[in-house]
Formats: sequence, C-alpha cells, structure tokens
Amino acid sequence: MKSIIVAGLAAFLLTGSVLAQTPAERREHRAEQRQHRQDVRIDKGVASGSVTPHEATHLEHQQRHIDHVEKHAMADGTMNHREAQRMGRMQDRASRNIHHQKHDRQHRP
Repeated sequence: MKSIIVAGLAAFLLTGSVLAQTPAERREHRAEQRQHRQDVRIDKGVASGSVTPHEATHLEHQQRHIDHVEKHAMADGTMNHREAQRMGRMQDRASRNIHHQKHDRQHRP
C-alpha cells in the first residue's frame, strides 16, 4: 500500500513540474531531447556498421551546426516560436539524413 502511495505522489510531483514549465521551456527541452536522441541514433549506426566513418563525420557536423543555431537562439535566454520552428525543420532534415545513411546499404568494412 505504501509503494502505491509513494508512486502516486511521485507521479503527481512529476506532472506538476512539467505543467509548471512555460511554453518556451517546453520547446527548449523538446529540442534538447530530440538532439540527444539523434546523437544516439548516429552512435548506434556507427556501432552496427550501417553508418561509415565518413557518413558519421557529415552527420555529426550537421548536429554541431544545429547545436550552434540552438545556442544562438538561446542567446537572449529563451527560444521563441519562430526559432523553435527553425530548429524543428533542421532536426527533421537531420533525422531524414540519419535514416538515409543508416539504410543506404553502405557498410563499414
């Protein structure tokens, strides 16, 4: 019974912290999480051999560029809606590139 109460309390506190975020904070968090997931996808592709070292270099360069744009967007302390849209488009393009490189039948020797 105690574990159910503790789990319920933890879920309530977690939900409260998510709801307490401003829309700008949610956009920033979403962009950071997506960037992290894409980095993991690149790393997994390199580990499996489906992404060659040259392809990985190109994809990582693209990820660094997105990081640079994000830092520029956050220079004033927040990411506005237009900046978030631009980040989303850049991350969409990067995601397509990662998918293409992982499935292009080129493998590390």
